Amino acid sequence: MKYRIIAIVILLLGGTLGYFVYQSQVDHQAGAQSRFAKYPFKLGLDLKGGSHLVYRADTKNLVSNQIDPAMSALREVIENRINAIGVAEPAITTQKVRIGENVENRLIVDLPGVTDVKQAIAQIGETPTLDFRVEDPNYDPNNLVGTVVDGEVKLEMPDQFIKTQLTGAYLKSARAEFDQQTGEPYVAITFNKEGADLFEKITGENVGKRLAIYLDGVPLSIPTVNEKITGGQAVINGQFTPKQAKDLAERLNFGALPVNVELISTQTIGASLGEAAVTDGVKAAIIGFLLVAIFLIFWYRLPGLISIISLSIYALIVMSIFKLIPVTLTAAGIAGFIISIGTAVDANILIFERMKEELRGGKEIPEAIQAGFGRAWTSIRDANIASILVGIVLMSTGIPIVRGFAVTLIIGMLISLFSAMTVSRLMMYALRFKKSGRIVRFMFNSGFSK
Repeated sequence: MKYRIIAIVILLLGGTLGYFVYQSQVDHQAGAQSRFAKYPFKLGLDLKGGSHLVYRADTKNLVSNQIDPAMSALREVIENRINAIGVAEPAITTQKVRIGENVENRLIVDLPGVTDVKQAIAQIGETPTLDFRVEDPNYDPNNLVGTVVDGEVKLEMPDQFIKTQLTGAYLKSARAEFDQQTGEPYVAITFNKEGADLFEKITGENVGKRLAIYLDGVPLSIPTVNEKITGGQAVINGQFTPKQAKDLAERLNFGALPVNVELISTQTIGASLGEAAVTDGVKAAIIGFLLVAIFLIFWYRLPGLISIISLSIYALIVMSIFKLIPVTLTAAGIAGFIISIGTAVDANILIFERMKEELRGGKEIPEAIQAGFGRAWTSIRDANIASILVGIVLMSTGIPIVRGFAVTLIIGMLISLFSAMTVSRLMMYALRFKKSGRIVRFMFNSGFSK
């Protein structure tokens, strides 16, 4: 009786998950304001359509231990910029590509729903470079050089400020704050350890002089150095409005990049192509599941029917996890999910074959069920753990499309262990028969056995 109650609870849980998976998708597509609508499937670029941009980062002026942090900073800034302009669910990743003996660092930007490449490029914009400059000691506004062009004198303006070694590579953060006494807004900037040392040296050598902050060659702010600044923290005053201080802090953060990027590849996937891929994938999954169900029921009879119920609950659990985490589903990710379904089917078949051996050995059905699960557990466990370990390796070393495959594979494998060894077992225990008559033994046998 206990097992039957648990089996009913599992069926109710499966029905609840089925309702959640279905209703959340319907509500999202209809634009309904429900608690389920915020949990749709998160589709990748190849299924939803959009733009795929590849940028090459210029890291030749960085030492080896600066490259990875620089690429990470680049990714975060671009991601913040795209999110700020409202592009839904962008995917920004970094990648190392070996070309001969050289290694290129690349930034991969996927913008689902943005099918206009020019629009996508404009949204990302060029990566700004931030640098700090001091007054040029040779600058003399009264001593300008001029040239005659078409009868007119063109004055050549010398650079009033010259670059220092201090760039955005060393800027840790910038934020808008307010003076507690006057209430006036200002921008507080913080450097990392190397930047703090450089900033201390530069300010110590330029007390009473101006220190210019340039973004893409355009001066953002030109404060005067009042004293030598230690600790890597400084304040930029300039009679700002709150909005100006906020904008300046954002531009400093956006400009705190040590590398420039160059667009080297673009690709557009139309929304209709992505929709067709989703439709075909769902259709193939349904047909495949029905064929597997027919085979299991035909060959394994009542245990086959139990396995179909178990697999349905398994699929609903996995899809619910995909929605709740959420997992970005790509064609490769769906392939990983389908492979995990195949593994779950294989686990059930292995259990049923063990049960059949026990029945042929003369055991009653309850003992055969218990022995079948017990003998199959080791093989199922080892196979799933091996697949999970492979998935972990792929997830940690592969390119984004491989990582998507690995994530869905690992989730599927973990849930399949639960499905095969818990859900199927409880369902089978709930159908224990006290007497094993001909009809009962026929229902628990397989193939052409009677």
